[in-house]
Amino acid sequence: MSMSRKQIREHIFTVIIAKMEEQDAEKRQDALAEFMAVTGTAGNASDKIAKLIPPIMHELYEKWIILFIDRLMETVDSQNIELLCDGLPNNNAALVLAYIMFLESARMEKQIDKDLREHGLKASKNNDLGDLAANYIRSQMAKIAKDANEDKLKGNA
Repeated sequence: MSMSRKQIREHIFTVIIAKMEEQDAEKRQDALAEFMAVTGTAGNASDKIAKLIPPIMHELYEKWIILFIDRLMETVDSQNIELLCDGLPNNNAALVLAYIMFLESARMEKQIDKDLREHGLKASKNNDLGDLAANYIRSQMAKIAKDANEDKLKGNA
């Protein structure tokens, strides 16, 4: 069975977006809290701060998946890609892993940073919700930090 380039693109997109969408809010917050705990980013309040971080917009995931597919199609022969498009769990996992590795490339790190900055600017220029959300998150983080410091003082007293 030979797949068209369009069918290959659609299959890869469907596999990766499905994986992104299966991550529920609780798993996402757990991952953020774990990251902040490991990196020391949030002190003792990583769980509380993780809940304040909004999810990435769906259209950004779509954009990055399309960039991945474009690059994959440019660099790998379509017959080889087609081997991964049989729907088997191991091959779907290989596609997701290749996507993750693509996201970790220097080129994509720059692209992701640029896209997130543009997204933040767009949200704050179109209305004051961006500033409101940022101010709210800052105030909540300050409150959490204050509470964490008070807990330390109580625990040491």
